[in-house]
Amino acid sequence: MLWGNRGSLDDIDLAPAPSARDIESPVTLTWFGVTTMLFDDGETQILIDGFISRPTLFQILTGQPVDNDVAKINFFLNEYRIRRLAAIIPVHSHFDHAMDVGAIGNRSSASVLGSESTAQIARGASVPEDQIVVVEDGADYSFGQFTITFIESVHAPVGLRGSVPMPGTIDAPLSTPAPVKAWREGGSYSIVVSHPGGTTLVQGSGGILRSSLEDIRVDVVMLGVGMIEGLGRDYVDRYWQATVTSTGATTVIPIHFDDFTKPFGTIELMPSFLDDFADTVMLLKEFRTNWDMETRLYLPVFGEPIALYPVSEPEA
Repeated sequence: MLWGNRGSLDDIDLAPAPSARDIESPVTLTWFGVTTMLFDDGETQILIDGFISRPTLFQILTGQPVDNDVAKINFFLNEYRIRRLAAIIPVHSHFDHAMDVGAIGNRSSASVLGSESTAQIARGASVPEDQIVVVEDGADYSFGQFTITFIESVHAPVGLRGSVPMPGTIDAPLSTPAPVKAWREGGSYSIVVSHPGGTTLVQGSGGILRSSLEDIRVDVVMLGVGMIEGLGRDYVDRYWQATVTSTGATTVIPIHFDDFTKPFGTIELMPSFLDDFADTVMLLKEFRTNWDMETRLYLPVFGEPIALYPVSEPEA
């Protein structure tokens, strides 16, 4: 079957990102599949996205209403010691990014930041209004030593005939259960996470607004690559230059390469006919060589804290 024809992570020629278990770093980042990730400096935690519940392929294709998986969310928060959470920040409001932000917000005092559509997800989960922040383009928001900057971006045109999948906005509180199509994009953001230890760009949506990042300088790019290989070589080249070359990043870590229909904690590549991650990595390596020879490319490991700004030099 086409759906079963997929590559293996074992065949991806990228070293794992340096582990915070081995190298000291003022900030760690832990990746939980797709683009859900946790920044932690030992005092404050920042969660990008919130996608733990993982609807099945059948539920997605049939439009079956889906609900937050409370048991999985509680396990996630407990297993990874998410007890100092200050902010929950989805890159946009599709289900594979924002499905659980309200449920997580209800289990903490963390602010939920994003578009008006993200706010409607939080309201649908009865998150208190004083925890909900509708952000402004270019604005900074501070949590402990972290400063979060939101820069309006676009979603990659990976839908039918070059469209954005599930476009539009969420205009009323979104309560669950609901079909996944209820989670409309609602506007996408490039998210800059700054800290005295270093700065990271989270580019989870795969779109290009070249001029929007011209004045941004970062150390690390968490680079969303979901289905961009299908947009062509020129697109990936421009995407690399807009997000990596223009920001001066010295480390790039691809994200959103895994099959989001798999259970939380199971990392498998997407079926090859939809997205060939091996081809994507070859393109990233080529453009790294062309434009940013000194930049390191690493692969994240699920649940493994990354030494984001290592105090000693990791191996390339």
